[in-house]
Amino acid sequence: MKIDSGNTAWLLVSTALVLLMTPGVAFFYGGMSRAKSVLNMMMMSFVSIAVVGMVWAVYGYSLAFTDGGGLNDFIGGFDDWGLVGLENAATLDDGTGIPSLVFVAFQATFAIITVALISGAIADRAKFGAWVVFTLIWVTIVYIPIAHWVWFFGPEDGEGGWIGAGIGALDFAGGTVVHINAGAAALALALVLGKRKGWPRDPMRPHNLPFVLLGAALLWFGWFGFNAGSALGANGTAAVAFINTLLATCGAAFAWIVVEKIRDGSSTTLGIASGAVAGLVGITPACAFVTPLGAIALGLVVGAVCAYAVSLKYKLGFDDSLDVVGVHMVGGIVGALLIGILATTAVNEAGADGLLAGGGVSLLGKQAVSVLATLAYSFIVTLIIGKLIDMTMGFRISEEDEVAGIDSTAHAETAYDFGSIHAGAGVGGTLAPSPAADGAPTKVEA
Repeated sequence: MKIDSGNTAWLLVSTALVLLMTPGVAFFYGGMSRAKSVLNMMMMSFVSIAVVGMVWAVYGYSLAFTDGGGLNDFIGGFDDWGLVGLENAATLDDGTGIPSLVFVAFQATFAIITVALISGAIADRAKFGAWVVFTLIWVTIVYIPIAHWVWFFGPEDGEGGWIGAGIGALDFAGGTVVHINAGAAALALALVLGKRKGWPRDPMRPHNLPFVLLGAALLWFGWFGFNAGSALGANGTAAVAFINTLLATCGAAFAWIVVEKIRDGSSTTLGIASGAVAGLVGITPACAFVTPLGAIALGLVVGAVCAYAVSLKYKLGFDDSLDVVGVHMVGGIVGALLIGILATTAVNEAGADGLLAGGGVSLLGKQAVSVLATLAYSFIVTLIIGKLIDMTMGFRISEEDEVAGIDSTAHAETAYDFGSIHAGAGVGGTLAPSPAADGAPTKVEA
């Protein structure tokens, strides 16, 4: 088939947008971290790009998106190992006119950000080397199989992964594959590594809220490629996904700060940023299957539910440092289930009718199965991976390193040079040398 330049151009742009989301995660999580661990938090996202990108080219894409023979319901094969031959494959065999390698790159960015999302649950306390090993193992035996279950479709109806092609559950851009998957894994790792020293007694507030807002903005911007790009074409489905991504995020951001105002007496910048991300998460599986009004309703529900869900860690006693469980796992679950209520074929004939469109509870049941399967597989396998790494090489840094700050102990760097400002400062303020003057002492307030 001849290459379609319009579709190809859109997917190239979308791929770049989705890749930008991982640095967006780095800023979002980095700003929410404490000053002594911001670099480590950002490094965990950037090394995910490096490791997962290579894995995807060598064998990840092949296992996720090729026929697995007798195991095709659960995993692909090695036909496209190392992408050999794809460089000469002009286009995909799905009528989109998109070169195969562009689709490979697009899907690589999804795998990358899924791994990066998990890191927020274990901020301040994970060995960097252990995290690198975890990314390699986790993307191989957790992400790749689930991506195959949901997104691989064979040439005949019913052929492919058991969730998408098999039972017909819907996930347009990654509610199960990315967000529920990452959230369940985050919960498992938070349990393996345990609580940070001093949590929840000591306040562990975000050190840089402008970073958080910048990260949320980059995520929102990149998410248009994430959702609308999943249409694999510059077409009407992409348009629906685009507007729904905008509207659901607006609804969720607003709902979150309303909950804050009612519950806490004030609306915060952290709240509106978190609400926006929750809305993006919730609309991801549903963006091409609901109407714009349905997207607003979905966003309002997801924003309010996630605003309450992030406090569950205090009641249940698990230290999910940056609320990956409350935003990504819960938001993904709500978004996936609401497809069963709000979806309509009037928007997309490739979808199905949910409860409100007269489709009964059939689709809702399929969505529930896909949610439960993803939760169970991701949580159990991640728990095993985390325990094995902890037993062999150790997953958590020492208490001394945690107190000193993982940036300086693991990376020999600090994000901010406070040395000259605080040198010699004590309680109540003492005299410290001023770098701006010729050694004259300057009063420094502690």
